[in-house]
Amino acid sequence: MRSVSTVAFIGLGVMGGPMAGHLAQQGFTLRVYNRTHRKADAWVEEYGGSAHDTPANAARGADLVLCCVGNDNDVREVITGEHGALAGMSAGSFLVDHTTASADLAEELGAACRERDIGFMDAPVSGGQQGAENGALTVMCGGDEALFAHFEPIMTHYSRALTLMGPMGSGQLTKMVNQICVAGLVQSLSEGLHFAQQAGLDAHRVIDVLSKGAAGSWQMENRHQTMLAGDYDHGFAVDWMRKDLDICLGQARRLNAALPVTALVDQFYAELQRQGGGRLDTSALLKRLNTTE
Repeated sequence: MRSVSTVAFIGLGVMGGPMAGHLAQQGFTLRVYNRTHRKADAWVEEYGGSAHDTPANAARGADLVLCCVGNDNDVREVITGEHGALAGMSAGSFLVDHTTASADLAEELGAACRERDIGFMDAPVSGGQQGAENGALTVMCGGDEALFAHFEPIMTHYSRALTLMGPMGSGQLTKMVNQICVAGLVQSLSEGLHFAQQAGLDAHRVIDVLSKGAAGSWQMENRHQTMLAGDYDHGFAVDWMRKDLDICLGQARRLNAALPVTALVDQFYAELQRQGGGRLDTSALLKRLNTTE
């Protein structure tokens, strides 16, 4: 299997930028593309490598292409579009998509790659901007076992947990489970904090106690302070969570899986969007409760 020394990274947002940076710091040659070209230029100024005007040009000569963009249509544009990465990739190279997207898209990309003798794996990530910056993401992979074994050492540079979940598409399905669980957790945490405030309790002290017991969670540990401070100008945006939950709910309908709580929380996020809070962190569900009083 082809060794990897040159990596193309497509998408340098709050997740992709740090992920690509970790690879550059490990000595890989990076060829990068971002829709906003000045962001790619700034990344190169900080980490080295080269910025390119199209995904195809970034992918040309790369052994491995990594992609981390917004949604299914964004992936199609930068991978299978007229100037997408596949137009510049050679037979024997590899594509890994870190975007949170649909399982159907993973199958679509896999088929396009097979036609060109290119290896493909879907590998959405969890851990947010903080996890990307600290190289501590969780990566859920779908694809061939041999391909996973080949790329596992590379992906460890920006992750703390890597798991092959099954065949192609399994990574995206697992990420859907993650988002379903997170949506319920954030709503529950918001309701708990709201209740504590209404009851006149010291909410910080409440969390200090509860976080050491059965109610503890990543969301509780990492978000309660900013939530109580009314600070939502950070983290994973409501707009992106709604995109993810739309994928989850669509897949659930196809699987005949019941997601009543997820559907309800999705409506709460839609309400925040209507109030102009689409770019707020997902923990802004507490803001919604406090402003309905």
